[in-house]
Order: sequence, then C-alpha cells, then structure tokens
Amino acid sequence: MILYVNSCVRSQSRTNQLAQMALKNLSKSDGDIQEVNLQNERLQGLDWESLQERDKLIERGRFDDKFFSLPRQFAAADTIVVSAPYWDFLFPASLRTYFERVCVVGLTFSYDKDGRPVSLCRGKSLLYISTAGGMVGPKHMGYEYVKTIAKEFFGIKDSRLILAEGLDIQGADTKAIMSKAQAQIQGLTLCSPQS
Repeated sequence: MILYVNSCVRSQSRTNQLAQMALKNLSKSDGDIQEVNLQNERLQGLDWESLQERDKLIERGRFDDKFFSLPRQFAAADTIVVSAPYWDFLFPASLRTYFERVCVVGLTFSYDKDGRPVSLCRGKSLLYISTAGGMVGPKHMGYEYVKTIAKEFFGIKDSRLILAEGLDIQGADTKAIMSKAQAQIQGLTLCSPQS
C-alpha cells in the first residue's frame, strides 16, 4: 500500500500536481493508494491532556483505539509519499503535527535495550515532493527532518527528494522547472516492499 501524506493547502498546488504524477507512476507497481489530507484532518499538536490519553492507551496496549488510526495506517504502508511546499525553511505546520501523531512507541517503533529506536513499520521507501517559489539552497531542511525521522524511527533507508525550486522568481521558466521535476519522477525507482 502507498500512503500519500498531503500537506498542500492551495487548491492549485504545484507540489500536489507533482505528487499526483508520482502516485500514478508508483501505483502501477505498488497498488493501493490511501491519502491523508492534512487540511481535512485538522490535527492538533499533542498537549498535556492528549499526551495523558495517549500514554494511558499505550500502557493498556489499546493500539486499536481511534486515537491511533493514523499511526496504524502509517505502520501498514509499504511506500510513503509526502507532498510539502517549502515554507519558511521547512514545511506547513500540519506536517510536523502529523509526525508527532504517528511516532508512537509500541506501534510504529520501539526501543532496543540500548535505547535506540527500532522500526515496527513495513515501509521501505519514502518520496518527499516539494516546490519552492525561491531557491532552497544546499539543504532542504523540511526534507532533512522527514528523512531523519523516517530512517531513525521507522527504518526507512530509501528516501528521495523531488524538488522544483525558483518557481516564483521574476522571469523564471516555470514550465521548464516543472518539466525537470516531472522527468525525475518518470525515471524514479524505489525499493520494492519485498526488498
């Protein structure tokens, strides 16, 4: 199963356009697509009350509770596709909240005897798709954050970035920039769920 985590907020999002192309290509080999549209989810960050609720459910082993529907879905995915516009050197806040919600000890990861995270997820690959009006520079901090969580908590070593940048610079050839990103998507090969 492919899990599409959509953090795009604009109806004509260029990031989502690229993601839809990638999903079409990936679904030919990986099958079923499930989307989490973070605009629709309206997730709240964990506060004291929700942390207490989460911890009580974990303590009781109640991972079937609706509180954990997103982490259960994440843990079951073979491939994760994240669409995230480049905002303020990162991404929309809803994406940070999403990862806060899916990082659940005993469901998406556990700790070994030395305190290191061990993945409990099926996922082998993560594709991060982003667009930027300006130039990002040598490091895309949003991608680096998600790539680190994916590797350290969820054991996903195959992470890729597709980036179309400089789209809103005066005189930019927007069509050529998007075409370059589309060509990267066309040539993309991710780890198969069996590997």
